[in-house]
Amino acid sequence: MIRPTPPRLTAIAAVLTTVLLGMSACGGADATDASKLAADAALPDQVPEGTVLRLGLPPIEVALKASGLIDEVEGYEIEWANISGGPKSIEAFRADALDASYVADIPPLFATWTDTPVKIVAVTENPDPLDNPIYELGIAPKSKVETLHDLKGKKIAYSPGQAQGALILKTLEAAGLTQDDVELVEIQSVDDTYSNALASNQVDVAPLGGTQLASYIAKYGRDGATSIRTGIRDDSTLIYGPEETFEDAGKAAAFKDFLRLWVKSEKWVDEHPDEWIQAYYVDHEGLTFEDGKKVFETSGQTIIPEGWDEFIKRHQETADILSKEQDHPELDVTELYDRRYEKVIADAVKEGQ
Repeated sequence: MIRPTPPRLTAIAAVLTTVLLGMSACGGADATDASKLAADAALPDQVPEGTVLRLGLPPIEVALKASGLIDEVEGYEIEWANISGGPKSIEAFRADALDASYVADIPPLFATWTDTPVKIVAVTENPDPLDNPIYELGIAPKSKVETLHDLKGKKIAYSPGQAQGALILKTLEAAGLTQDDVELVEIQSVDDTYSNALASNQVDVAPLGGTQLASYIAKYGRDGATSIRTGIRDDSTLIYGPEETFEDAGKAAAFKDFLRLWVKSEKWVDEHPDEWIQAYYVDHEGLTFEDGKKVFETSGQTIIPEGWDEFIKRHQETADILSKEQDHPELDVTELYDRRYEKVIADAVKEGQ
């Protein structure tokens, strides 16, 4: 059973009040702790009546609804939230208002470094990541940047806690530059903030991906807006949520079923590209069909890897770079992964072949 999509989260204080009242009603934290599912316990199969998953997974929501797979949700309810990206998802996790979200590989690191324990339960990557990057460097209309070496002395949008920030650090390193060689302008990438900063020439360069890049070029290309590629692999995306989600036996069991449906929805997208482009890129994101097709055929392609070892290895390399460049504590990223779901997903992929 699916509940209608609730209104956007607007008042975190109100949510926190509701949470505190709920804890008091059910006996507080001690009662919750007593029923925690251990991290090494087998994932349960039975979903208790009344279980609800609160999910900020817009692409998956659209795929499930467009494909009709949403009708296969049984034994639990889903509340959809129009939330994506690191800053919004972490804020919602802290307010106990969301159980999982879909992001790049930086938000789980940043959440951990800012005392918001999370777990990663699914990963995806691009089948041809260097030829089809998620991000390109958007160039402001009045800026002259044609190669990575032209970045020297430029103002670059930079968000330390997001994938875009990590990409900038890696790009500078690849170009033989340091942070001292450029002016990093700290701006969170939320909605159209980077596109607007470029269009107003507030910054010279900002990483833009997918629909944002297509929209930016469509709007400002006539004024001289362009983009260049970094040559850096940036395709790591994942589903993650607060630890509490997967310590709750009911939610943990529901997530097993949900991830199986997610795998089926990914196959549906592969087999029905035109329907997917219309449903997501046109109806949900507001692109033309032609622009949506371009995005889908490049950065929009995803695959579900058979195993997580290589993905985790790359994630560790990224964490090490951020620890060094942003002065964070060293982090063993293997502790962030709930690998019980690795087998769940692998089995679902095999079943769909």
